[in-house]
Amino acid sequence: MSILRSLFIAASRNRTLRRFCERSTVGARLSSRFVAGLEIEDALYAAESLNRMGMTATLDSLGESVTTEAEAHSAADIYHRLLDQIAARKLDAHISVKLTQMGLEIAPELAFAVAEGLAQHAASVGSFLRIDMEDSTLTQATLDLVRRLHTRQMLHGKIGVVVQAYLYRSENDIAQLLADGVRVRLCKGAYKESASIAFQRKADVDENYVRLSCRLLESGIFHGLATHDEKMIAAARSYASRHRVGPSSFEFQMLYGIRRDLQKDLVRAGYNVRVYVPFGREWYPYFMRRLAERPANVIFLVKNFFRN
Repeated sequence: MSILRSLFIAASRNRTLRRFCERSTVGARLSSRFVAGLEIEDALYAAESLNRMGMTATLDSLGESVTTEAEAHSAADIYHRLLDQIAARKLDAHISVKLTQMGLEIAPELAFAVAEGLAQHAASVGSFLRIDMEDSTLTQATLDLVRRLHTRQMLHGKIGVVVQAYLYRSENDIAQLLADGVRVRLCKGAYKESASIAFQRKADVDENYVRLSCRLLESGIFHGLATHDEKMIAAARSYASRHRVGPSSFEFQMLYGIRRDLQKDLVRAGYNVRVYVPFGREWYPYFMRRLAERPANVIFLVKNFFRN
């Protein structure tokens, strides 16, 4: 892991810097490349635009680690409003939530109840709920909650989870999830994890990502491969072609504002593309993790800031 990446991850947890950036005009302007806006309407507008370009969307109200039950229900209310609007506007979109935003660190049963309500609402309007993954201290609790929800008859196939390829445990986790029929969003991982539980070299993470993506593609379940890495995309396309896995059987997932050219190229090639659309006033931790994933984004942002 590079020194620069470590610095950005550390900065993502700095509360003083977060308060300053989230309240500053300059911070909001810089973040606008990766964050659709501050309000629900901004996210819905982004989803409508993506749908017109032949892409689907995942909407994420930014925020994590609430400290009261009232905050958990308030965060969930935003998602309930999103689901109502997704249905009313007939958008091809679903929602993604972090369990710490739903109260997991307050009480696991609170998070379960809140997530169950969202999953039932999503299923009732023909949408889908993705449970996002956070750092490794929450991996098992997150997977346990998702698998428990997935046993509900109404929710079978209507709830999915994120798996991070840089964790050693992910191969076994995917085997269990596939046995249960749970849909997976595979990503590389954006948190700082120790060498005792996670691959540290990019080459090792990439190798594991390809191995796990092949497992997902051959499963017969609709999964999402989340990556902007053209080598990972090429490997998935090649494997799918060799094993006669049609483009309609899975989707590539990418982040709002990153590799828009590649997103459009994949759509033109006949692949499903879903764009993860974050929004909200608590954008700072997400923004810093995007810079940590690819520090070259800093140069890109600075160039565009002074160009405008």
